Amino acid sequence: MKRVLIVSPHFPPINAPDCQRARMSLPYYRRFGWEPEVLAVAPDHRPDWRDDSLLASLPRDVSVHYCGALPLRLTRLVGIQNLGIRSAPFVNRAALHLLLTRPFDLVFFSTTQYMVTPLSLLWRRRCRVPYVIDLQDPWRSDYYQHPGAPRPPGGWKYQFARLMAWMFEERTFGGAAGFVSVSPRYLEELSARYPWFRSRPQTVIPFGGPSADFAFLHAQPRRPGPWTGDGLRHWVAAGSLGPSFSHSLRVLLSGLRRLRETDPASAARLRFHFVGTSYAPGSRARESARPIAADYGVADLVAERPHRTGYLDSLRLMEAADGLLLLGSDDPGYSPSKLYPYFMAGRPVLALAHHESVLAEIVTRLRCATLVTLLTPGRLAEPPREVAAFLGRAAGPSGPPPDERDEVGFERDFTAEASARRQCGFFDSIVNAEA
Repeated sequence: MKRVLIVSPHFPPINAPDCQRARMSLPYYRRFGWEPEVLAVAPDHRPDWRDDSLLASLPRDVSVHYCGALPLRLTRLVGIQNLGIRSAPFVNRAALHLLLTRPFDLVFFSTTQYMVTPLSLLWRRRCRVPYVIDLQDPWRSDYYQHPGAPRPPGGWKYQFARLMAWMFEERTFGGAAGFVSVSPRYLEELSARYPWFRSRPQTVIPFGGPSADFAFLHAQPRRPGPWTGDGLRHWVAAGSLGPSFSHSLRVLLSGLRRLRETDPASAARLRFHFVGTSYAPGSRARESARPIAADYGVADLVAERPHRTGYLDSLRLMEAADGLLLLGSDDPGYSPSKLYPYFMAGRPVLALAHHESVLAEIVTRLRCATLVTLLTPGRLAEPPREVAAFLGRAAGPSGPPPDERDEVGFERDFTAEASARRQCGFFDSIVNAEA
């Protein structure tokens, strides 16, 4: 059996989006011929994102090695909070020890903490182990340079991150044996930037639906839903709302306002719940949905809980909701991992997505949502009307019509097991080519 070292600085009990592929794949790697070990950063270095409920999903017989990082209380004094920068020396030391004392066939970087990936050049020179990079988000991005884009967050920190990406991306990616991506757009962007990239092994693999997580959740004692018996229709949107989601959020709330103007009784039966909208910890978390709802005069129909929510609690909310709201990004390459638990929760879904986006393509393929396409030339005024019409049906006694979901296609291509199978097949091709 071949062996893979998975480098994921964020890892349970830390609840971060970029650790979910590795976490959900761990139970299946051996089934497809690969023995995994994980190198992560100790959770004490990210206490604000701790979620112990994730530990139950980890196989007990898979080794997870936790290393250190520079203390946040010290690095914050010079404005550095990025875990990749704080942990790089410690990841380097721990990885070299593992690679020099264990016979690994491959290193797999499954993280958006890209500042640890340049270490791979040293590891490959010294240990002769190839590495694969998982593109869950772009490292270099020109999103905020596009006309009409919002001002980039972070001030000088954003500019520093851009400088680091400019300095290290091409060299690091140039040494990689292959690339996994959640979106074909990210591969296309890199091919346009670096002509050599087109010839590198690459594949598109979604995160996958968390079947094991739902199975674990259903094995626990049932909890009553938070809105039982109030006669209202509760719709939930789970996940962060950064600047790139502003347009889809405004279209959604514009549609709600239109419904209130034309059918106030139906609008009064609806409640929108935005959960976990900020990455900031505790009291530093700020609302991002309700202020915009106030601009549209519908703040009384919107509730927001900006602080982070436990992973299993998020799944419970999805199943307890009358429907789910899936907001797409202005970035056409955006491929949200939340789509797959939304599918498995079995609730009606209203999706708002860029008309040329990966999200729109997957939703259409799986037939799992009512899709409102955004930014389509010649029909920019239509989406709020479509949202209002859908919400009017959702507020009715029978709710929206059921979706004709492609359950067979989902099981074949979009579960965590299917994702792990495709990863391992790709790993096999990389190792064979290296040999």
